[in-house]
Amino acid sequence: MTELSCTGVLFDMDGVLVDSTPAVARVWARWARKHNIDPDYAVVAAHGRTSLTSIEELLPHADHAVHLAENDWMERAEIEDIEDVVALPGTCELLSAIPPSQFAVVTSATRALAEVRLRAAGLWQYIRYLVTASDITSSKPDPEPYLKGAAALSLKPPLCIVIEDAPSGIRSGKAAGARVLALRTTTPDSELLAAGADWIVNDCASLHLAANGDPGQLTFGLPTRETPREPKMR
Repeated sequence: MTELSCTGVLFDMDGVLVDSTPAVARVWARWARKHNIDPDYAVVAAHGRTSLTSIEELLPHADHAVHLAENDWMERAEIEDIEDVVALPGTCELLSAIPPSQFAVVTSATRALAEVRLRAAGLWQYIRYLVTASDITSSKPDPEPYLKGAAALSLKPPLCIVIEDAPSGIRSGKAAGARVLALRTTTPDSELLAAGADWIVNDCASLHLAANGDPGQLTFGLPTRETPREPKMR
């Protein structure tokens, strides 16, 4: 086992704590077809960023009012589609083992959508600190989301480990000054490494919180060898 230590953990939500891949793909594909955009391209483009940022990029010639209206449609559609939203392996065990004051969830979803998905996955009871698209002005890969996540824990980013599955989120965490542990749940290793990931494991079930005598310190054991799995979104 490889050990890594930190004072706080900043979790992304979709693809890290929650498997929302089928729901995300359905909604974005439906939206893309409405605008004559390749659905596969739209799903990949939306991964790991706020929906408004993705919509602005995918509809570059539309004005701001149209972007906002489309974003409202997207939020309603995603909130309504939670049929197969579930917790990813190891998530419940890991969140229940970490003191609530030492972790935050930092997601590109809006606050309303994040709460719906965390409740659907049975994780809401563990969450004390939540940073969402509703709380920021700049989307990942900008460092703002993870800077605010660290601030919510009253910590400096270098004391935190960011856990991410998307290249944009990895870049956000690194730009904020945190170390980043990447999960293979949605993205190939090559893209995770290119984004700057410090470590890669399969999922949260690969993380084991070790007993530590130092108050406030979190020490995780990582498998030194782990067979990569085929990501879901590629």
